[in-house]
Amino acid sequence: MAFEFRLPDIGEGLTEATVVRWLVALGSAVAMDEPIVEIETDKAVVEIPAPRPGVVLHHGAEEGSTIAVNDLLVVIGDPGEEWEPGTGEMPRPAASEQAAPIVGTLEEAESIAPSGAEPNRAGPSVGGVPEALPLVRRLAASLGVDVADVRGSGPGGRVTRENVEAAAQVTGPVERVRMSPTRLAIARNLTRSWREIPHVTTYGEADAAGLLAERSRRAAQSGEPMPLEAILMDVVVPLLAEHREFNALLDGNDVLYRETYDLAFAVDTPSGLMVAVVRDADRRSIEENGREIVRLAAAAKERKITASEMRGATFTISNIGAVGGRFGTPIIPYGTSAILSVGRADERPVVRDGELTVGREFPLSLSYDHRIIDGAKGRAFMAGLIAAIEARS
Repeated sequence: MAFEFRLPDIGEGLTEATVVRWLVALGSAVAMDEPIVEIETDKAVVEIPAPRPGVVLHHGAEEGSTIAVNDLLVVIGDPGEEWEPGTGEMPRPAASEQAAPIVGTLEEAESIAPSGAEPNRAGPSVGGVPEALPLVRRLAASLGVDVADVRGSGPGGRVTRENVEAAAQVTGPVERVRMSPTRLAIARNLTRSWREIPHVTTYGEADAAGLLAERSRRAAQSGEPMPLEAILMDVVVPLLAEHREFNALLDGNDVLYRETYDLAFAVDTPSGLMVAVVRDADRRSIEENGREIVRLAAAAKERKITASEMRGATFTISNIGAVGGRFGTPIIPYGTSAILSVGRADERPVVRDGELTVGREFPLSLSYDHRIIDGAKGRAFMAGLIAAIEARS
């Protein structure tokens, strides 16, 4: 018989969560304890394991939607079995029953309003401020809504996302647009990197004249486009060989120093920022790397790039100057230890040989994993990068 699995309280008084991503599709087989769905609470993104083996017959909520504790999360049955609501095992518990937690629980001193009773004006409060999940508070802040003025309709009078959105109609209209799968993937990856990697960003500027002249000369000689990233890869590879921590990753208590140079570059596409990887950049000529960059960028923008062409980078170069940017705080792609952002080299007042003149300098932003790279090594890499760029002609 089909098994109806409801969202459990995974601890700390959880009342609701957002479905981030289904890991097992409808009709697909799932093993016991295999991760079946990712949910986001106000604390973190958590994987929920399958409570039994079988075939997924029903998803209780769409990706991006909110589901309450004890609401139907997933239905798992036998191959060929059909399921109709209310026909499976494990019926919905009564309102007075508490869901069995996966990892502990936290008693909540909340009184649930009886059926039909009007909820409190703004729900229970702490220090005069009504209760609301951190995600709901952030939404309220972004919409200019004061939570203290919102009538809560959630458990015990808690202010919910719907309450905040309804209140926001007083201050202005709100349009809810679900993120695309690509945007969701970008969000997940960047959130994981930012959450797990202690970032440090160091900055510098390099005279861009020689490198820009080289770019123009190579493009004229080959008759082909010469992406800035192709020359930057030629600059960076020797530095990565010298400063091995920047071409490495942390694996538990071990540092893995890579001996390959698969360099990624950022591509601005209609679907969002994507990262493509040039394999063995150290073994190709600048022109060969340039042609590969052009090919991968076109494939990314046309949504024809393959998953393997976006994975396995050892270091990343982001040319934010292509979209008018200067300095930034680039986020390190997960599985690497550093990323270089190169800004737009506009004409600016600069000092050359003690004289004030007009020049063009690359704004450089280097983010690195502080667990394996100290500040002194970060500055050493930046100094070497500036010297290498300014040596081009």
